[in-house]
Amino acid sequence: MTEVATARRSRITPEREAELYGAVLELLREVGYDALTMDAVATRTRSSKATLYRQWGGKPELVAKAVRHSKPGPSLSEIDTGSLKGDLHALTRRSDDCQMEQNSALMRGLAMAVHCNPDLLKAFQEHIIEPELVEFHRVLQRAVDRGEVRADNPAAQFMMHMMIGAFAARTLLDERPPTQAFLLSYIDAVVLPALGAHAT
Repeated sequence: MTEVATARRSRITPEREAELYGAVLELLREVGYDALTMDAVATRTRSSKATLYRQWGGKPELVAKAVRHSKPGPSLSEIDTGSLKGDLHALTRRSDDCQMEQNSALMRGLAMAVHCNPDLLKAFQEHIIEPELVEFHRVLQRAVDRGEVRADNPAAQFMMHMMIGAFAARTLLDERPPTQAFLLSYIDAVVLPALGAHAT
């Protein structure tokens, strides 16, 4: 039974999957999570609703995977520049300012939905939050192994909080989306000093 289910779920090609995820993100930007329906996704992508449910199970899983798929460039775990500063700068440079503005608007729109919808929160935790926590831990562990960061540094457990906080707070405090220049300067002025790593 499991083999049959896996076979059914693997019919969509990577190209078609990317197309579907792009359409989901477009709809999210247009109508928001609550108004997004599987019917609308099926219509926009010329798919059957049965195919969407068979492949993703429901709206929360589809949305979380679409957001995960939209992240540009190599994953953080694939970035290894030889220094913590280099790794965090490389992570930031995966998105240009236009992409950051789009992602910021999208995440603002999803924030309340995640807060109010347990199924969406669970899907985000499984497909976005937990994998990124693992990747950040690997980057930080490499910095510890290189002697850049002390293993007992109390700020280490908050590295991802600091990075996400800067991204979110930029719009709230400055009424502007985050930019590469802002995030790079934030990493050098806040994140690296808090971790006891060199910003030079």
